[in-house]
Amino acid sequence: MRIRFRSLHGIVLLDKPLHMSSNQALQAARKLLRAEKGGHTGALDPLATGLLPLCLGEATKVAGTLLGSRKAYLAECRLGVTTATADLEGEIVQERPVPILDAERIEQALGRFRGRIVQVPPVYSALKQDGEPLYLKARRGEAVEAPPREVDIFRLDLLEHDGDRLKLYVECGSGTYIRSLAVDLGEDFGCGAHLTALRRLWVEPFRERAMITLDMLVEAASRGDEALLALVRPIADGLTDLPALRLDAAESIAVSQGRQIQVLPLADITRHAVFADDGRLLALADIGPDGVLRIARGFNLPPGGAIC
Repeated sequence: MRIRFRSLHGIVLLDKPLHMSSNQALQAARKLLRAEKGGHTGALDPLATGLLPLCLGEATKVAGTLLGSRKAYLAECRLGVTTATADLEGEIVQERPVPILDAERIEQALGRFRGRIVQVPPVYSALKQDGEPLYLKARRGEAVEAPPREVDIFRLDLLEHDGDRLKLYVECGSGTYIRSLAVDLGEDFGCGAHLTALRRLWVEPFRERAMITLDMLVEAASRGDEALLALVRPIADGLTDLPALRLDAAESIAVSQGRQIQVLPLADITRHAVFADDGRLLALADIGPDGVLRIARGFNLPPGGAIC
């Protein structure tokens, strides 16, 4: 049967399954929810699992905010083996003996990768060069060099060490490649390494939120629309790290029409989530020392609409 898509606005905290691309997971969820429009924030590789926030409808306007958020991972890597893709998918390009590593030596290496570091992304990545993803160029055998960039590693802890296997807990900022981190650690030990498993645990501000699987969406769809929509979160849930501003009726009309209004001035320019007098999310806006509310992104959400 042909799917009848609908206007649906909200966020789904999807637990991306193994061996599925982020876009495949998005499209599967979007069809189950019958959502006209959707996007994901921060792609996970097919061999990775875990939290992939999906933004539906007007929620796509906050995708950039979530994309730049702090994230946490469980990562497993194997020492002594380097692969073309820095993970299990690539062919082995080099094998070296693994030195004897004690807790002190491992901690020394981990310490060098905490804080702001310079990282070279994998050539088999979705980063674009001349408008084309690097992995397509690499698959054609073209010489590809990913430019180095600064990334933030807030936490990097050893959870397990068993022979040539390491299990790590990582908290990092936007743009960090855990595959590159595994490779760099292997080089620090002088034996090389590649990533064997990766699971994203959370993305701010969704640290303690339960994830939804595709199977859960299928089961909910079989029980009806009410059960299905109960798995979608309001857009405002993705903005809880921002200060909220509730407007009165007259101010709400002005902002909904794209007009600037005067509010209480602030010492520094601060991004706010702005809500109408009826509770609808109206805009992301900046307020500074002059007290003028400047709209950065407006939302077109219907009163009492689907989720919102």
